Amino acid sequence: MRPMLLIASLLLPFAAPATAALAPGAKAPDFVAKGAIASKPFTLHLRSQLRKGPVVLYFFPAAFTGGCNAEARAFAEAVDDFRAAGATVIGMSADPLDKLEAFSVQHCAGKFAVASATPRVVRGYDVALGRPAPGKNAPVRTSRTSYVIAPDGRILYAHDDASPLEHVQRTLAAVQSWHRQHGGGRS
Repeated sequence: MRPMLLIASLLLPFAAPATAALAPGAKAPDFVAKGAIASKPFTLHLRSQLRKGPVVLYFFPAAFTGGCNAEARAFAEAVDDFRAAGATVIGMSADPLDKLEAFSVQHCAGKFAVASATPRVVRGYDVALGRPAPGKNAPVRTSRTSYVIAPDGRILYAHDDASPLEHVQRTLAAVQSWHRQHGGGRS
């Protein structure tokens, strides 16, 4: 049995990423959250964003950490491609708003909104990473999970992987596919 455990532990880093809790076709939970874009705070309502077209809702563990900084910069660099396909990009973490205000400038380059995920949003999208600190309701961090949500509020695509490397590429491909199928119109 031990050799099998050793083999499994060696192969685990190469296993396919876990799947996100909300599968394609599921209804995305609507929410209202405090957010910021270019350090300016505002109230973000998912339903309002979906009226403009698909939404790429990407959850990240914590602002100002290496992988999250790189992922935000990659989304910022690709935001024009997302917009060309009719999509809005929104980053979310369980970080407090004041931290996200600074992050929205320094790593998102003021190009897309970031919002503070409430415990209800974290539960609804099943993106809790780890356990809450004793006596706290909110998880310390969210998992790195990206969703593409159609204007009708249904999940088009989900990608759950701790590595930030493919989130932008995969969500952009999903948005572009939706855009081609719908001719840029709403579903």
